[in-house]
Amino acid sequence: MHIRKLSWLLLPALLVLGPSLTQAADLETAQKQWLAGQRPQAVATIEQALAKTPDELKLRFALGVMKMELGQLGAAQALFVALTQDFPDLADPYNNLAVIHAGQGELDQARGELEQAQRLQPEHAQAQENLGDVLLRLALRAYQRAQTALAVPSEPLALKLKRTQSLLQQLTPAKP
Repeated sequence: MHIRKLSWLLLPALLVLGPSLTQAADLETAQKQWLAGQRPQAVATIEQALAKTPDELKLRFALGVMKMELGQLGAAQALFVALTQDFPDLADPYNNLAVIHAGQGELDQARGELEQAQRLQPEHAQAQENLGDVLLRLALRAYQRAQTALAVPSEPLALKLKRTQSLLQQLTPAKP
């Protein structure tokens, strides 16, 4: 199963006031660096821009996604939590927090964050897809627990387990 984050390359989709021209140039530079494989330089560009304008939403969001992609999940999580506090009406930080939590197996937490994203922006397609993926994983967990709790295994429940596991395997991208 592949829960997807909102890419920082899609930042123009955030429905807020845009950054100043300077911050927009910094963001564009960082995006080019990132795509060219210059990831540490891209992070440095964003961090330098944030030193000048620490409240800039798009820069903060970009840094969170970069940290996430670099596997610095604690730092990414802290950035997204801060964004949910500073911009409580935005769905995207909740979606990305859910990605982190789902990746750590914290499905109930991920579900809550995705439901919050849906309340804020019902048409948020990525959050809708991610919620479906999390619910599927939660269903598998419930079926597994139910089967374990039974004194005698249930054939219908075993079939549900098999079909759910098969679906999850089909949805999970192959790891390189």
